[in-house]
Amino acid sequence: MIGAIIGDIAGSTYEFIGNKNVQAPLFPPGSTFTDDTVMLVATADALLHGREFAAVYRAYGARFPAPKGGYGARFHGWLRAPDPRPYGSWGNGAAMRVAPIGWAFATWEETIRVAEQSAAVTHNHPEGMKGAAATAAAIWLARTGASKAAIRAAITGTFGYDLTRTCDAIRPGYTFHESAQQTVPEAIIAFLDSTHFAEAIRLAISLGGDADTLACITGGIAQAFYREIPDDLLHRARELVDPALLRMVEAFHERFAIAS
Repeated sequence: MIGAIIGDIAGSTYEFIGNKNVQAPLFPPGSTFTDDTVMLVATADALLHGREFAAVYRAYGARFPAPKGGYGARFHGWLRAPDPRPYGSWGNGAAMRVAPIGWAFATWEETIRVAEQSAAVTHNHPEGMKGAAATAAAIWLARTGASKAAIRAAITGTFGYDLTRTCDAIRPGYTFHESAQQTVPEAIIAFLDSTHFAEAIRLAISLGGDADTLACITGGIAQAFYREIPDDLLHRARELVDPALLRMVEAFHERFAIAS
């Protein structure tokens, strides 16, 4: 799970500038966690304590009301609504918060089912739910030892994403997208094109889109596949994450025997 948080922090300063530099520094001044980290830690909390996703998301939104970049307008409204209802979003918000689910369940089927449940409290559009399910499924495959070829085939076959492209082909024409259907496939491709964890994060950021969310999704998959994260990235991320959030991450890692 810390891999997703590293991606969020690393991408936080590049979200709106259209960076296309594969060698851009990962933690420039101003880097910090965003709503992506807050909500994926909330997902971990819900799983650890058997709580309803909606209630935990709203509790974390109240506790962290103004992370860097804020919350999306519709999600912000949902957090503060007296009677919150799903709002049919096809955005990438459910995919960016789903990483813990990829670690928590024994089977592919249960992973997908719970990922869809976590999405549906807000992002109940089929594309929003699919983006969350595909992200969690990719993490589940990576942590259970699937090869990149097997991950590509399974995600394509199940979710219909075109994963035949490369980052070099995507990068020139890619811009900021909030949709799951134009974020999740690209984030998975950044992982597939990489040879190690840090390169996966750099590739995701270099696409020039919603950098923190792209790198958050990519980082979650890359951690599960590569298993090792450079110590300097771990150390810097731990310095930048709120201590309460970090304690929940560590508790989740301990519960599910995730090395970090």
